[in-house]
Amino acid sequence: MFNNWLRTNKVAMWLLTFIRVYIGYEWMTAGWGKLTGGFEAGGFLQGAIAKAAGDHPAVQGWWAAFLEHAALPGVKLFNFIIPLGEFLVGVGLILGTFTTFAALMGLVMNAAFLFSGTVSTNAQMLLLEVLIVVAAANAGKIGLDRWVLPYLRGLWNKMTHRDHEPKAPTTRLKKRTA
Repeated sequence: MFNNWLRTNKVAMWLLTFIRVYIGYEWMTAGWGKLTGGFEAGGFLQGAIAKAAGDHPAVQGWWAAFLEHAALPGVKLFNFIIPLGEFLVGVGLILGTFTTFAALMGLVMNAAFLFSGTVSTNAQMLLLEVLIVVAAANAGKIGLDRWVLPYLRGLWNKMTHRDHEPKAPTTRLKKRTA
């Protein structure tokens, strides 16, 4: 029932727009600050790995192993991907373009930050992003998705030849008279 309300209701559409723009602004400004002010993820990653030790670790061992053996060696890539991803998620949410995908990518980043032992606003943002993802297209109706998604759907249908339903063969039968 709640899912249906989120996906179809006009009040939900306006509420989701407000949430979407708020979350988008948070992502865009965070990403822009990192893009223009410099960003080095190495210290954050090392801090998250250190939080996996002790009696009550804030970071689970499997996540710390991923950070240590994949993220830390590839820190230069993460230094580029994180700020750019944050900025693009923000722009997508503010403009309402590929809204569901943008919210999903924001959700993934918030989950990664939470896994890394950083609470801050990540939990709140993750919950709001879940609402946007569940609402699907209704979250972007007051945005560019109103035009972008139908246009892309039309292109897809043309490319896959789905623009014309196959017609049943018609045959004319002569009326017989006895």
